[in-house]
Amino acid sequence: MAKKLTAPKMVYISGEEMTREVMKMIRAAWIEPHMDTSAWESYDLSCKRRDDTKDKELDDAIAAGKRVGAIFKEPTITPTEEQAKSMGLSKAWGSPNGKMRREWNGYTISRDTIMIKGLKLGYSKPVFFERQAVGGEYGAGFKLVGKGKSVTTFYPEDGSAPVTVDERTLVENHNAIVTYHNPIDCVALLAHHFFKRCLEAGITPYVVTKKTVFKWQEPFWQTMKDIFDADYRAQYVKAGIMKEGDKLQHLISDDATMKLIKWNEGGFGM
Repeated sequence: MAKKLTAPKMVYISGEEMTREVMKMIRAAWIEPHMDTSAWESYDLSCKRRDDTKDKELDDAIAAGKRVGAIFKEPTITPTEEQAKSMGLSKAWGSPNGKMRREWNGYTISRDTIMIKGLKLGYSKPVFFERQAVGGEYGAGFKLVGKGKSVTTFYPEDGSAPVTVDERTLVENHNAIVTYHNPIDCVALLAHHFFKRCLEAGITPYVVTKKTVFKWQEPFWQTMKDIFDADYRAQYVKAGIMKEGDKLQHLISDDATMKLIKWNEGGFGM
């Protein structure tokens, strides 16, 4: 056998259920015989391990991810109350993904179609998906409450006057109050990453939001558009991906979903 290749440093996070077992087989058959993975750091984010360590395992994995900067993660379970009981857990632990996104200050999750030369698998041209990777709803705070009044208040760091974000009267007997915030600073990084990748692949970029309903998403679109116009439009025209005068297109999320079916040749990024 040829000498094994040396795998670079990476944080390997194992998860739960069938994917965990399949990855064991893949590693045993296709990776370990050919690669020296001794530089990998391994963490177990199964519900049992998280419970046994009171989530120290998750904290350690996050710290390692920050330090190493390369992470492979298997799917994990965010247990329901019922699952927590059936697994004998001390509580229903929160989403590991949400905490990872918040702690790593990620700006995008890249999900691309798989293209294998000589095989017809769905789209004939590449399709890229870039999704903002902040915690958002994954890290939301919530309370189940009854009738009453709910007020969400923002207190500026500079000590200036508080701002009432939302105020409402709850007349129903049972309500779920949910609060979360969506960082917008990282959208610029997402924009550059997305537009560069689409340009290199020769595919057309589209920005997807639901800003017609969720008005707070308008700055997301505006940031993407401003960066495209300033730094990328001319490059896309020069590359022949777009024509002179073409504009970056915005799609409402509902419409974008239908486009995935209609644009069956691929050749786009969202």
